[in-house]
Amino acid sequence: MQTATIKIKGMTCMGCVNSIKNVLKNLPGITQLEVTLDPAQAVVQFDPASTNPDQFKEAIIDAGFDVVE
Repeated sequence: MQTATIKIKGMTCMGCVNSIKNVLKNLPGITQLEVTLDPAQAVVQFDPASTNPDQFKEAIIDAGFDVVE
């Protein structure tokens, strides 16, 4: 398992947190997920054989938020 921390811009409330949780939890290979408003980030534990951080970032952007590189 690997862990990725993705900083997110544009979250303003717990509704935003829940939106990001919902899009990420539907991706394959995620074993553990924590999304926080402060700091604005997602910490994702995943199986690198099934998924990768680029897919997480794409899902977050598709949900209407920005990823801080």
